[in-house]
Amino acid sequence: MNNKKYALGIDIGGTNIAIGLIDTKGTVLFEKSVPTKSFENPQDFIDYLFIEPNIQNNLYNIKGIGIGAPNGNHFNGTIDYAPNLLWKGCIPLRAMFEEKFKLPTILTNDANAAAVGEKLFGCAKDIKNFVTITLGTGLGSGIFINDTIVYGENGYAGEFGHIRVIPNGRLCKCGRLGCLETYASSTGVVRSYEELSSTNKAKSTLNLINPLSAKEIFSAAEKGDLFANEIIDYTAQILGQSLADFCAFSDPKAFILFGGIAQNGENFRKKVSDVMEKNLLTIFQGKVEIKISTLHDKNAAILGNAASVFLLNK
Repeated sequence: MNNKKYALGIDIGGTNIAIGLIDTKGTVLFEKSVPTKSFENPQDFIDYLFIEPNIQNNLYNIKGIGIGAPNGNHFNGTIDYAPNLLWKGCIPLRAMFEEKFKLPTILTNDANAAAVGEKLFGCAKDIKNFVTITLGTGLGSGIFINDTIVYGENGYAGEFGHIRVIPNGRLCKCGRLGCLETYASSTGVVRSYEELSSTNKAKSTLNLINPLSAKEIFSAAEKGDLFANEIIDYTAQILGQSLADFCAFSDPKAFILFGGIAQNGENFRKKVSDVMEKNLLTIFQGKVEIKISTLHDKNAAILGNAASVFLLNK
């Protein structure tokens, strides 16, 4: 009899859904990514996943399913009114998966899952107090305090992307104005290109790109595009100031930047770190690091969700 133990890790993002089959050592045995908009409703996605050959062929060895999703409620097993998903309302996703797969299923916020993955398999292995900042379509955070992830009373702790940083600022998908994720996320970077004015804008190579992405803005900045660099500086300024304020709440040893923007590397990390340091309370100065995730931009969340399954089965 085959006694191998696997977990199915799923990371539901506003743009893509990442899927991975993981063993107890954190090895990714199978991985794929599909556009979220490919599925009109969550049941379509569940049905698609159930017949995926790599999953069907290993179904006997899968001990559980771990899912990270925007506004994922760990306690209720629901996705609650996620602003960055096409699937609207309160979705009982855990119950839907358990009915289809007949396997125990854990649902959590996507940023919490990334934090667990970083803790078990990434650069936070030896850090008791840290915050993972996910920089994708939106912005989220996973908070570890004294080696324990923080869920809060209702399972919503870590909605850092929805603190308001600019009074009467940009309209957020949550319905409020000036939320951090409208400035410091992949979509926020593109909005900065659309909204900021500069003498360098007319000369920017970005004007030749349509549609434009955050990746292309960072690439242009690396090549010396002056307006692209203004956008990166503006993004780093807002994010760095916000992280300085966050320190007053959680007193972390480190912030770990994770996701598409973070993968642009050391230059962006240093800019954010310099701004944060200048804005920290004196008691925190020189004590807080900013790190870039050591895991692939999709794997951390997948690994974190899978790890939750293995912990449940101990």
